[in-house]
Amino acid sequence: MATSQQQQQEGSLNKVEKRKPVFVKVDQLKPGTSGHTLIAKVLTSNTVMQSKGRAVSHNLRHTRIAECLIGDDTATILFTARNDQVDLMKPGTTVILRNARIDMFKGSMRLAVDKWGRIEVTEPAEFVVKEDNNLSMVEYELVNIVEE
Repeated sequence: MATSQQQQQEGSLNKVEKRKPVFVKVDQLKPGTSGHTLIAKVLTSNTVMQSKGRAVSHNLRHTRIAECLIGDDTATILFTARNDQVDLMKPGTTVILRNARIDMFKGSMRLAVDKWGRIEVTEPAEFVVKEDNNLSMVEYELVNIVEE
């Protein structure tokens, strides 16, 4: 049997140092990337799908999806908010997105936070959003390169 002093020593050895988050700006986002942490202001929020009804699974009964235009002092991008995230993404609020990823939708970038990420509403930011640089308006095309 281990004594409490030995358990405390083992517990301190097993502690994992958490990394400090590296905040990125919106204009640094690239297609197909993930793990982004950023601070952004919500400019608009439009509900694009809201379904209520019977479904096989309890998790699928009530689905809400909203497209929110968010941005910082470098650019803007469309954010896809799902279910409870829709309530957090109100126009005028400042949010911290943790572990966000870039999804491609009809050739353009969309930012999303899945179950492994987190959205936190924070105090209003001091920056002015640069609205004339919308990364979701840039259309990308998948090009296959044949190696010879």
